[in-house]
Amino acid sequence: MLNIFVILIKSLKVNKASILIANYNNGKYFKDCYDSIISQNYEDWEVIIVDDCSTDDSVNIIKELVGNDKRFKLYKNSINKGCGYTKRKCVELATGAFCAFLDPDDALADHSLEQSIEELERNNKIVATYSQLVFCDEKLTPKNIFTKIKQVHNNKYFFNIPIQISALFVFKRDAYLQTSGINPTLKNAVDQDLYLKLLEIGNAKFIEKVLYKYRLHSSGISQRTSKQSAKDSFAKVIHESMKRRSLTKINNLPVPENYTNSEEIYNLLTCQTKILYRLMNKIKTILNFPII
Repeated sequence: MLNIFVILIKSLKVNKASILIANYNNGKYFKDCYDSIISQNYEDWEVIIVDDCSTDDSVNIIKELVGNDKRFKLYKNSINKGCGYTKRKCVELATGAFCAFLDPDDALADHSLEQSIEELERNNKIVATYSQLVFCDEKLTPKNIFTKIKQVHNNKYFFNIPIQISALFVFKRDAYLQTSGINPTLKNAVDQDLYLKLLEIGNAKFIEKVLYKYRLHSSGISQRTSKQSAKDSFAKVIHESMKRRSLTKINNLPVPENYTNSEEIYNLLTCQTKILYRLMNKIKTILNFPII
């Protein structure tokens, strides 16, 4: 009888999810984002929106869409602060046990939160989940799945090169609080900073299902940012990870004490892009890193 009671209590337990949205001038796309949130099968959620001083009509559009729905909480930066600061603020304002970033020009599948949180609740050895994503056109019509996302073999030499972890990335807030948090000075490579810091706390589980719809359009921040600027930011994030992990050498090459340029960092990791290295990691993932 007691066991039945415990099972019943557990079945009634619901943990809140915080959907985090850092917005800048994406008002015209927000309707699709909003519709995907309110269509979630998982019902215990809040939405934290931080607007980074948009110059379009974003704030009014968001206010009109959410109306009096208290699950949506809208905040505004006093001045334009950039992506790192704004995403960090999103997490600081969150109250849920689980957090997930959703860009305002993208959307979720109806079961995204449900399937991600089921994995996190079922397996206490993981601190995050991530999924397949599908690239969509400007009207959010699906085009093709990003096939490079894989289950990773997590160790201190993993730096997400080539990209294997991406959206939808759902993480435990208590794990995030064990890190130094998102670097507020970053303008790009913000998600990579988050991934690498959380992977130093625990492992992440890949969900081989499309849970995220990524909209491709000419005005997207990540798509119009200078490639060299993004490359430099990612290299700085990787170098900071190397220092946090107390790595002095990689592939018998010394890790620089101070960051000077991106090529110096990427040259340390050239072997990680080669087929043999990726094959060995795949074998390690299967044999040594079971995530069930």
